[in-house]
Amino acid sequence: MDNKEKKPSYTQAIAELENLVSQMESAEISIDELSEKVKRASFLIKLCREKLVSTEIEIGSILSSLESQLPAKQTEAEEDK
Repeated sequence: MDNKEKKPSYTQAIAELENLVSQMESAEISIDELSEKVKRASFLIKLCREKLVSTEIEIGSILSSLESQLPAKQTEAEEDK
């Protein structure tokens, strides 16, 4: 993938990874093709990890923001449970 090309979405990356794994398991590819496919899979795995981490951070931030907006009594009641 060229750096100029748009990065795939998480869903697209997972689908492409599944396709690559299937192709590699079929053992019908040459060593040269295998090398390129492993490089692409590595890129996609890194991309997926980055998206998962950034999503986790974003969700944590949103939840923290919501919790800080709760009235003090409601927050204390939740802690007592």
